[in-house]
Amino acid sequence: MLGKQSKILSDKQIKMMMNHLSLTRMNIRNQVIFLLSCKGGLRSKEISQVEWNMIVDPEGNMGNTINLLDRVSKGNSGRVIPINNHLKEKLLQLFEIERVTNKDFDIYTSKVVRTERSNKTSPQSIVNLFQRWYRDMNFIGCSSHSGRRTFITNLSKKLSIVGGTLRDVQGLVGHKNLQTTQRYIEIDTDCQRELVNLI
Repeated sequence: MLGKQSKILSDKQIKMMMNHLSLTRMNIRNQVIFLLSCKGGLRSKEISQVEWNMIVDPEGNMGNTINLLDRVSKGNSGRVIPINNHLKEKLLQLFEIERVTNKDFDIYTSKVVRTERSNKTSPQSIVNLFQRWYRDMNFIGCSSHSGRRTFITNLSKKLSIVGGTLRDVQGLVGHKNLQTTQRYIEIDTDCQRELVNLI
């Protein structure tokens, strides 16, 4: 498996990408796509299919979770994902833009991510966007899966702080078995070095 997985992103690279995307056409939408991957752990298919009704509360205001339904996820892996604060800020901005500028906006059916010409996009289009953005930034070995791997790796590093387990990560990312989640986690060589030096 080593050598086949997409590389994960450092905090510095995430900031660099957010700055880059702020200068692109449909910049808020693009930042939301990127953050749904690295701060929400969504797959390309899920990013392309998630709807506003899965994010807003019963009164139509921005909620605190993404209620990802089975029909938009891979292998019926629907789940509830708490929304990261940075992602929520960008979702709020996009929500306001969509409600004001998209004449076809419908809170019950509209997708969060759309193109300029259509009210939806495809999973392959999301994959292509990531490919182009990473190439623009010269981030070698990164792909549409890099954000998801980054999300999973970062969650696993913080588990001891909140008293969680890998089962919590597994639930957040919609994996059927724990082994799949474990394969996504990037090994931290600095951490390994410190561990070995403790014995």
